[in-house]
Amino acid sequence: MFKKEMFENMFKPGKIGNLEIKNRLVVPPMLSEYADEEGNLTERYIRYYEEKAKGGFGLIIAEDNAVEPRGAGFTKLPGLWHDSQIEKHKEFTSRIQAYGTKIFVQIYHAGREASESIIGMQPVAPSPVHDPAIFEIPHELTLEEVIELEDKFVASIVRAQKAGYDGIELHGAHGYLINQFVSPFSNKRTDIYGGNLMNRLRFPLNIIKKAYEKVGNDFVITYRISADEFVEGGLTIEDSKIIAPILEDAGIKAIHVSGAVYKTGYLPSAPYQAPTALFSDLAKEIKSVVTIPVIAVNKINTPFVAESILKQGKSDFVAIGRASIADPEFPNKVMEGRLEDIIPCIACDQGCQGYIGVQKPVSCLVNPRTGREGEYNLEKVANPKKVMVIGGGLAGMQAGVVAAIKGHQVEIFEKSDRLGGQWLLAAIPPGKEVFNSFVVYLKGQLDKHNVKVHLNTEVTEEVINTFNPDHIILSAGANPITIPFKGIETNKNVVQANEVLSGKVMPGRNVAIIGGGLVGMETAEHLAVHSSSVTVIEMKETHLEEMAGIPKAFMMKSLEHNKVAIRLGTKLEEIRENSIVFSKNGVSEELFIDQIILAIGSRPNIALEEIIKGKYSYTKAGDITGVADGIISVKEGYEAALNI
Repeated sequence: MFKKEMFENMFKPGKIGNLEIKNRLVVPPMLSEYADEEGNLTERYIRYYEEKAKGGFGLIIAEDNAVEPRGAGFTKLPGLWHDSQIEKHKEFTSRIQAYGTKIFVQIYHAGREASESIIGMQPVAPSPVHDPAIFEIPHELTLEEVIELEDKFVASIVRAQKAGYDGIELHGAHGYLINQFVSPFSNKRTDIYGGNLMNRLRFPLNIIKKAYEKVGNDFVITYRISADEFVEGGLTIEDSKIIAPILEDAGIKAIHVSGAVYKTGYLPSAPYQAPTALFSDLAKEIKSVVTIPVIAVNKINTPFVAESILKQGKSDFVAIGRASIADPEFPNKVMEGRLEDIIPCIACDQGCQGYIGVQKPVSCLVNPRTGREGEYNLEKVANPKKVMVIGGGLAGMQAGVVAAIKGHQVEIFEKSDRLGGQWLLAAIPPGKEVFNSFVVYLKGQLDKHNVKVHLNTEVTEEVINTFNPDHIILSAGANPITIPFKGIETNKNVVQANEVLSGKVMPGRNVAIIGGGLVGMETAEHLAVHSSSVTVIEMKETHLEEMAGIPKAFMMKSLEHNKVAIRLGTKLEEIRENSIVFSKNGVSEELFIDQIILAIGSRPNIALEEIIKGKYSYTKAGDITGVADGIISVKEGYEAALNI
């Protein structure tokens, strides 16, 4: 349907310095937590990047490599602070370059965005001003210590050259140490490293000058910039349009245009609620003032978006970040015209930024193989089996696809009239329409691998016995819970959240939602956007506990904007005909509403397990296991199929 000629700009060779890059597709530096705790590269780390090189990316910029242990803002961050680390980096670069892909490494120091809990000591910074997201006063670097850190950056760059990297990227963005020197938001010094723009730029300019003296002017040094920090008193795009030509004059070979700092850290990995390619206009502004190549980044998650940015001349290269985590074969699939086979990034941020935020290794909701490339064997089995998948939600669909790829004969049985299960409802709230792209992808893969699907089919013992499977994957989902409150049995205004989201029940004008979990809050946002007045009642003192931090930040802004009232630590006492009674700290209150929506969780549908137990080989996956979490459900479906 789509020809590769539609994406001609993406596949034109490009140059950075004297390096020729085979296409315009870049993997930007993204933390993986795949290094070991001593900062050494591991086989898991190398294989993860190697998949992207196999997948056809022209340039990979490996994630933040710290210049010293106290510069590591995460527990398993790779480093280039010691010569003993070089050998493993040599193996890494040679394995990436074997596929015709150029490999850079990002050189970084977290500065005040490190934490004593991680590095075991007080973090350092240009000034003793705490980061709003860390809340620890850093040690103010002395003049001698600043010069020492410049030399540590240079030493790491020299090691990178010795390790065979084609170039390096200085991390001057996102509020890390270089950015801390450059920005008036964090730099309050009055010596030669502060007080005016050129003094604030002295730290990175000295690093660049000293580095070129060691590695030669032909070695590629690029710079990542937060072109707008989006904070009070921070750098703006107009500041960065002054800075960029200065960096070019210093010898920087390309500028990688990002934005934000930790305080505004929900922006650099923009979730589903945010606009597409929201930093591309920043890239365009920087490109207007320099002659060196510019790289655009952030939520460039489809080939159409990438091609559009290049075609408009906003940038010279496009960074495909989370979409490369979702599908490392993104370039090859575009080149071969297999767009329907691209695993779509839905910008959920669950397995990538969500996991990184709690110091866990990166995973991916739509691609459980991410980071497990050496563990998940997709080769065909020697003895195919007849596999029955009960339930066509995400877990069942993913299981069906993987089992079919493995060579099994697979059929899916779904009691409703469509595939997707609860995930279809998850795609209803504002901004989450993109979630449907994963269902569409899985449906296409089921067709491609000849998986027969039975819709409108209630599975009974007779149906199972007639099919007579060798193995069953039980992914029958879960059913909403109803609470035994006074007045609930006779009140016609009490409905379930899934009934409202699915369009089976017309929402009220004034509604109370019982439950402040993900379903309740997303239902609240959806109804408020569509002109209902919404109050959420939650017994706990917290809400949205299961939601990743970045999408949560966007949702909270939306809930506030749409005037959703959230009552935490509040107990529902009684449901009346046109009101509810609730209490907090022993004080009761009545709220007049025209609809009560229950969103208090689900109970696994285990009835079929009692039928098949002891009679058939089976595996459970998805909400039936009680997880009610998309990333775990998909992983369970994937692994259930692998283990047949």
